[in-house]
Amino acid sequence: MPHNRKLQKLTVLAYALVSISAAVLVLSSCFNPFAPRLATNSSSSALLGDQRTVEGVFQNFRYAYIFKDTLAYGQLLAQEFTFVYRNYERNVDMTWGRDEDMRSTSGLFQTAQSLDLVWNEVITTIGDSLTSDVSRGFTLTITFNPSDIIRLDGRVNLRIARDRPQDVWKIRRWRDESNF
Repeated sequence: MPHNRKLQKLTVLAYALVSISAAVLVLSSCFNPFAPRLATNSSSSALLGDQRTVEGVFQNFRYAYIFKDTLAYGQLLAQEFTFVYRNYERNVDMTWGRDEDMRSTSGLFQTAQSLDLVWNEVITTIGDSLTSDVSRGFTLTITFNPSDIIRLDGRVNLRIARDRPQDVWKIRRWRDESNF
């Protein structure tokens, strides 16, 4: 009988420890004073621009880079998106599509410790209410670690388009006009 009683006490103790561990796990996932909460839809929507405006596209682009938000970035790109850049070693233009760009951008977001994108002057804007070509300068600072920081000054030429004036703009073509 004493052996059964000891076994019962150990079983109760084991259940108590499991219950306490589960409670700590649940509570720690709800509140961590040393880590910021993930942005909720209401807080991130206050930072996002109105993508029905050209400036809203650039604001959302900046948001996606600064917060390394692939969902926000993906919402900027049209399904038929094309990225174009100059391969100076081969002296040819190279391209890739939306899927490859999403993989590449996701890799950058995961690798970089922080990103800071500043849009500079608008050089040209040509278009109408459904299609617009915007050439604009930018400064991108990529921090991989405190001793590995890259600062790029360049220019993009974006073709943004939409089907109807009330729709959001989507980037259909991004031509990188930088010469790094």
